[in-house]
Amino acid sequence: MRGVVQGVGFRPFVFRLARTHALDGWVLNGDAGVQIHVEGREQALEAFIRELQSSPPRAAHIAEITIEVDGIDAVGGFEIRQSESDRRPTTRVSPDLPVCDACLKELFDPSDRRYLYPYVNCTNCGPRFSIVRALPYDRARTTMSNWPLCSECAAEYADAEDRRFHAQPVACGSCGPRYRLLPSLVSGVCRQTDRASPAKAGLHITQNHITENAIETAARLLADGRIVAVKGIGGYHLACDADNAATVAALRDRKFRKDQAFAVMTRDVPTAEETVQLTSAARDLLTSTARPIVLAPARIALPAVAPDNRDLGVMLPYTPLHHLLFAFGAPKRLVMTSGNRSSEPIAYLDDDALARLTGLADAVLVGERPIARRVDDSVMRAGACGPTVLRRSRGLAPGAVATFPGTGPILAVGGDLKNAITLVVDGHAYGSQHIGDLSHLDSRRAFRETVQDLLAMYAITSTDLTVAHDRHPEYSSTIQALEIAARSTVAIQHHRAHVASVLAERGAFEQRVVGVALDGTGYGDDATIWGGEFFVGSIAAGFTRVAHLRQASLAGGDAAARHPVRAAAGFLDQLDGLCDVTRPPFSFPNMYAEARAVLRSGVRVFSTTSAGRLFDTVAALVGFTRPITFEGQAGMWLEHLARGASGASTVFTCRFTGTDIDWRDMLVEIADARRRGISPAEIARAFHRTLARAVATTTATLAETAGLDTIALSGGVLQNDLLLADLRDELNDRGLQIWINRVVPPNDGGISLGQAALSLCAQERDA
Repeated sequence: MRGVVQGVGFRPFVFRLARTHALDGWVLNGDAGVQIHVEGREQALEAFIRELQSSPPRAAHIAEITIEVDGIDAVGGFEIRQSESDRRPTTRVSPDLPVCDACLKELFDPSDRRYLYPYVNCTNCGPRFSIVRALPYDRARTTMSNWPLCSECAAEYADAEDRRFHAQPVACGSCGPRYRLLPSLVSGVCRQTDRASPAKAGLHITQNHITENAIETAARLLADGRIVAVKGIGGYHLACDADNAATVAALRDRKFRKDQAFAVMTRDVPTAEETVQLTSAARDLLTSTARPIVLAPARIALPAVAPDNRDLGVMLPYTPLHHLLFAFGAPKRLVMTSGNRSSEPIAYLDDDALARLTGLADAVLVGERPIARRVDDSVMRAGACGPTVLRRSRGLAPGAVATFPGTGPILAVGGDLKNAITLVVDGHAYGSQHIGDLSHLDSRRAFRETVQDLLAMYAITSTDLTVAHDRHPEYSSTIQALEIAARSTVAIQHHRAHVASVLAERGAFEQRVVGVALDGTGYGDDATIWGGEFFVGSIAAGFTRVAHLRQASLAGGDAAARHPVRAAAGFLDQLDGLCDVTRPPFSFPNMYAEARAVLRSGVRVFSTTSAGRLFDTVAALVGFTRPITFEGQAGMWLEHLARGASGASTVFTCRFTGTDIDWRDMLVEIADARRRGISPAEIARAFHRTLARAVATTTATLAETAGLDTIALSGGVLQNDLLLADLRDELNDRGLQIWINRVVPPNDGGISLGQAALSLCAQERDA
């Protein structure tokens, strides 16, 4: 059995199933998955195999079954045997699982011996990827190896009728790890003065640490307006009352996170439904085994949590600890954000967390069970074209994201923003957890750790590898990829990797499509900045660039990505008939004139076809004239502004010339509409509609010329669900089939999959 079949209660399931059908034999964890030997009557064997396939444990995923006739092993009864490891592992590691209902019932049952025990788990739930040190998955190879089982836990572990039969993280209050609460100040007293700690008087931590009632005390601190660092499955969170605007503002100050939205953990599903508008699809995502953060339209106003944003990211409790915090009186809505300062990787090692989170939290709730690797929360949306992964991490990683026709091994290192890597082993592509922005030293260190971790887990040596990387020569990921002593390296163009990721998910290596990649930046074949690209081709044969957005100029290069007004200068510089945008109602700062002077000088001026910078330009025209504080901020602001429009069907002029989409008339009309007093929301809505129609017209023309009917859409701009909905409608009206990313993100978190796929086929073409 191959797939996610280790760490999900599969061997106990097989054991019980074999006994039900009176079969003899054995089951064990091997390098490639679960191996089963069964002996018995033919009818019983057939029934066993049927149920094996039709009724596996909930968290299991069977990718492949190989059945062979074997000799009689003279086994009496059925047994679980010791795991075997004699070659390179290829089995899939289970993602971390949310606490199950049976364990929750025990957690709150005063008569149960695990009453209020924060590490309660069984074969159906609990940590997996975050505690695995090596494969095959057994307790000795996890971070629970230092806690020997007490007699009662050992009895459960050995009892085939118990749901903790061979549950590797099993423990109880007598034999397992616990939590303790530490003050973040040396004095041992939580601050309660100044804006950075807007707490009510009367609640102090006066001991060096609290072990008894640590979780209850942490819940009281949260209810009292404090910020508490909480150790979870994959790292530390910073938690506070989401409804307490002063506390949330203090958290922003401490994290240096000026505008980007925080995630909110709600006590239960009814509280989530009270907080956001949940469709049935969004509710399914929220309650799935991944337990991701789900983006949905807000029902209540929490401007301190999500400034300038009509959506909120909500998630449900997924560990026993979370449920205990709420049960002990924590607010029903908690900000639950990564334990770090803005753009740093999440803290997961205790010493590092205590050093880095001092000054950010009033207290630190430390769990004794070590975390083997950092794993952020996943982020998803039930979007216009179905469920979309925006950040792939806890609950999803390190699952296989695709099956390849070649065996590899291939390591694809992704890009520099939203970095994640892909490792291909024996035809299975495993996607790493989210790593982050590699412009930061700690993130680059996390990148190296993740590479080494995945290679070690699957016993891959670098000299066996093909390493795929972005073509940008100055990317940190590229530089680090070239330092690996690999068998070979392959440079893959950024936007082709975006399109290839959509096809690779589906195993469609030969499928010819029109590929559309819309994002902020990527190194083009001509060394210019691409970002609005159209291709025709396939993974197997390669992709030919056939069209793009009209080129604009960027004054100062990367600086234009941080200042929408600077980006606007390069786009507006081409326009004839533009009204005076230096006078009201426009409010361009002096930076606009400075950027125009740079354009005239020709020094550090770069050409771009970026859809992201086009969004920035329109955002600047309708009022977003401040510097951005996180990637994509101006585009997100424009999308949420457009969602407030009245519903008029205005469309501006934007033509496909045969080689490019000419946006010049559209920008002139947008500026004129603003000058005439048309509301920014109506302009923003019309821009989305116009761009979608222009992209659809271009795509349909290219598809007809190439004799194709399938369109692959990817790139960070397509996280914009309003644009995607408009594109869906336009392309459906033209009878075209749409493929989008389902398993990996459409943003740069998904390009490593495309890099791996294209590098495989490039090697085969060159062979």
